[in-house]
Amino acid sequence: MTLPKGFGSGGSGGSSSADVERMIGKRVENMTGMITISYLAAWGATFGGTAAGYFYYPWAYPTNSGHFAFIVLTIIEAIGYIFCVKVMQEGSNKNSNGIVAVTIGATAIGTFLISMYVGY
Repeated sequence: MTLPKGFGSGGSGGSSSADVERMIGKRVENMTGMITISYLAAWGATFGGTAAGYFYYPWAYPTNSGHFAFIVLTIIEAIGYIFCVKVMQEGSNKNSNGIVAVTIGATAIGTFLISMYVGY
């Protein structure tokens, strides 16, 4: 790997993980919290988008259609969240299965409750 000027071991060809870490600024396997917050924000925005149909345009968007869209989009977001966290931590000894399980479980329960009680 060719590194920019000022990084590396002076032309001997190899790059260490410390050099790559300095170039990036922060190791990605330490960003589980940021990805979790982003996932929760996306889930909230999905509810906000479907809530507009529930409350402001109920004549144009049937409640059952909004619930279906909310559930399908939540599943797609959850798969993307798991994919991002697992790819980010591939090859490291970090393990964030607990935070992923709690986050996915909480959004699953929230999605179920929203689908049962909102819009009727």
